Amino acid sequence: MDFESLSVEHLVNGYEESDNVYHCLFCEQQYDKLEVFPVEGRFFTALKMIKQHQKEVHGSVFDALIQLDKKHTGLSDIQIELLTLFAQGLPDKEIVQHTTANSVSTIRQHRFKLKEKEKQAKVFLAIMQAFDGIEQYEPIHKGAKQVDERYAITADEKKKVLETYFKEGLEGPISTFPSKEKRKIILLQQIMTNFEAGKKYLEKELNDILKPIFSDYVTVRRYLIQYGFMERTDDCTFYWVKEN
Repeated sequence: MDFESLSVEHLVNGYEESDNVYHCLFCEQQYDKLEVFPVEGRFFTALKMIKQHQKEVHGSVFDALIQLDKKHTGLSDIQIELLTLFAQGLPDKEIVQHTTANSVSTIRQHRFKLKEKEKQAKVFLAIMQAFDGIEQYEPIHKGAKQVDERYAITADEKKKVLETYFKEGLEGPISTFPSKEKRKIILLQQIMTNFEAGKKYLEKELNDILKPIFSDYVTVRRYLIQYGFMERTDDCTFYWVKEN
């Protein structure tokens, strides 16, 4: 199970829903939401069954989560040990007798650190959610000669432009070439995926690659040089991807 991809709500519940089925996060058990299940003369819904399953098989969602690999929890051995004891409701004086922590004050320090870890985790989640809400821009090719607002291209913008002009898919041709600068750059970026860095192309080889993409391949070839995507020899014999 890819626990990192699940929401906090799913992790706390210990199950997720998909295709009218409740799936246990900690094993292969699942229950169809359209069924009812007889249990000792009573009938349980699928939701009741998944919760009953967790209690009987995993002890509790807490028990199942605390036993996950450290790469998932980020907890140290002593933190796992103490959280398990805290969950039992034991007083600090009694916990000292069951753990490697050697004093009540040490136990209290760990309680404080765990609370601090919880607060930090909340802020970190908020930071990452805010980060996800920030528009991310496509990288600018190294040979760009004048970086300005034309290169402020979001993933959504790129997707829409490519769908508009590559009507038969990215492996197919385009029927027209845009006049707007940003759209032109997006198409040129896509066209450049057909070329390998470090390889030199004869003009004929370059033309043979461009012809199936756009009928006016000479104009596209000129744009690739003009916008700094490619370089060529003075006699136009060889072309290559510009890398700096």
